[in-house]
Amino acid sequence: QVQLVESGGGLVQAGGSLRLSCTASEGTLSYYTMGWFRQAPGKAREFVAAISWRGGTTYYGDSVKGQATISRDNAKNMVYLQMNTLKPEDTAIYYCAARYRDSSAFDYWGQGTQVTVSS
Repeated sequence: QVQLVESGGGLVQAGGSLRLSCTASEGTLSYYTMGWFRQAPGKAREFVAAISWRGGTTYYGDSVKGQATISRDNAKNMVYLQMNTLKPEDTAIYYCAARYRDSSAFDYWGQGTQVTVSS
């Protein structure tokens, strides 16, 4: 089991960048495929990005392709989401999630970090 903690959210102007971080307060992330999701007010949760537990494969949601980069540093027990050229529509709570190796579902979720993009 892992307990996930996100950080790095905040208020940023349109066109700016943010790097979100996710770590485990308990457990190691090394054997987990990691993902980032976001949920804007009144909208469904949206897949943003994922990275395989070996780190060799990344996946991106259509709405963030070219804008987001997911990475991981297993030695530091960290996963990152770099978001560039932010737009007001990127405003959401961003959640880190984990699933064990290649299992089908993300079973572990963090509390989320708020990202607000001002126009």
